[in-house]
Amino acid sequence: MEITPMIRTEIDRYLKQHGISLTEFGHIIELNVGTVSGIVTGNKSISVNQLDRITLGMNLPPDHFYERYVEECIKEPSLNWRKVKPFLYRCIELGRLDCLQRVVSMLLDNTMAIHISSLFELAEDLFQKGYKDAAVYLYENVAESERKQHAERLAICQYRLFTIRIGKDQTQNLQTAARFEPFIDRLDEIDQLDALKDLANVYRSLSMWDKVYKFSRQMYKLGQIQYDLAQYGKQEIKPGQKLSRPLFVYIAYAELLCAHACDATGDHERALEHIRGYTDLSWVREQDPDTLHWLGLFQRWAQINTYINRLMTGDVSVLSDYVEHISGEKHVFNELLNIIEAANKYNIDVDHILRHFEPKIESYQEPSPIEPFLLQQQARFWYKMAKYSFNKERHAYGFKCLIDALEKAVTINNVLLIANCVGLFLHFKTHAAPGVQTRFQSMFEEVWERNDKKDGFNLSDS
Repeated sequence: MEITPMIRTEIDRYLKQHGISLTEFGHIIELNVGTVSGIVTGNKSISVNQLDRITLGMNLPPDHFYERYVEECIKEPSLNWRKVKPFLYRCIELGRLDCLQRVVSMLLDNTMAIHISSLFELAEDLFQKGYKDAAVYLYENVAESERKQHAERLAICQYRLFTIRIGKDQTQNLQTAARFEPFIDRLDEIDQLDALKDLANVYRSLSMWDKVYKFSRQMYKLGQIQYDLAQYGKQEIKPGQKLSRPLFVYIAYAELLCAHACDATGDHERALEHIRGYTDLSWVREQDPDTLHWLGLFQRWAQINTYINRLMTGDVSVLSDYVEHISGEKHVFNELLNIIEAANKYNIDVDHILRHFEPKIESYQEPSPIEPFLLQQQARFWYKMAKYSFNKERHAYGFKCLIDALEKAVTINNVLLIANCVGLFLHFKTHAAPGVQTRFQSMFEEVWERNDKKDGFNLSDS
């Protein structure tokens, strides 16, 4: 078996082969001769900064010695964090997660509480700086080390993992949300507000309305308590802790989500009660620009959602006012989805409205990297448009809409939407041209191959 030479041995060999003295090499790498001599003779430990200078001076890749550095310089009984920390940062910058993992394993084997705390602080810093892969590894290991504890740090790790792992795949999102749920009550109450908001939004994207309602109500009650405490100067916020929105927003947004959940499940009367809950925000005392901005948003949302609520109960008389209200808006995608949904539900002819918004509707067919909830809404829109077109016997356009819906549903792996698209296709299959049938068959096979090894699906959609 070939024996890998030690770092100092390889440095010494390089200097001899190139006829470079210690003094000359010190000038090249900007280290004094005593330091270079101490490193080469083994009488002085080497820092990662010194190692990087030496590697650069030898014209080697920056991470050339990193594996050996772990074994020769990091693997010590004391495991000095002042020495370990800079090395871990360099591993992350250079993409050497293997070396990071090796050092973390050593630290955790040491079982010192200070190492757990240090790794958690490092994870938090990496999370803020966008090094998500490294942060995930650290959070997972810190959480595993504290799995039998009920400490807030464990809950924060789980919250960060939840935040990082939410993506386009709805099946994965459901698993991620379910895994995080048990930890939400262990968070500090200030952090709970954002966590409840995020969790409710994920369940909203999954159309799991009972969950949306449950966590929105929790956010509402907690928000009220914290707002009252803040008014009396009794709210305690830790150093560096900050809400992502003004405090009153969590209360009003909870009402909005509850209204959305009730409308989605057909309880329109109850939904209207929640809409009133964020229509009147006269109790908000702050008058700063950020607060005024949010107050304006809730006023607009309340007006629009009141129209929607009446429309979904069959009050077609509000349709013209609703269309007039949204005509000046830049983005009307969700509003058009409501119109199509009502048209299908109550057999309303909305062709004139679709022609009015035709340029915007065409723009919604363009692919765009958007969040899962909006992708789901797009898939639902084109599915509803397909149904509307088929009912109007515009079969060619209906199949075009259905292909768009299926493609987006597959992108986010929303299984019920996929099933709905398949069912709608099969119902109108006899009207499909041969090329359309071939296209759908190819897409069905892709879906089957993707999910063949999965046990089943448990997502729901309105």
